[in-house]
Amino acid sequence: MTAVTRVLVLNGPNLNRLGTREPEVYGTQTLDDIRSMLAAEANGVEIDLRQSNDEAELIGWLHEAVDARTPVILNPAAFTHYSYALRDAVALVTEAGVPVIEVHLSNPHARETFRHTSVVSGVANGVIAGFGADSYRLALAQLVRGA
Repeated sequence: MTAVTRVLVLNGPNLNRLGTREPEVYGTQTLDDIRSMLAAEANGVEIDLRQSNDEAELIGWLHEAVDARTPVILNPAAFTHYSYALRDAVALVTEAGVPVIEVHLSNPHARETFRHTSVVSGVANGVIAGFGADSYRLALAQLVRGA
């Protein structure tokens, strides 16, 4: 596998509210905090962290990832449970041999029943959940090591 030089970190709806949105579930770190944490541990790997509340924009970014062959850390947020369009875009990436790791701050299986199903997990290379912001750090370490 080619050495990873850039990672696209994509975040779905409402994650722009991290730090203030349900801190008892999602913690108090913001996306900027997560970006700083990843940059500090990236060892020369460029971290391109983005967030959108728009499903179409996330899909466009996944298309960009497959075209540029850029590994992805994806927190699909609420789209996890029902966005087949997002699932299909992730499949495009992984079928091209580009790794995608699905991450979640909380453990969806320890929450409401509707959160137990991920339509994305079946096409992602792996899933890391329940470790707060460290879920992202663990995903980055795996991508750098070779997913």
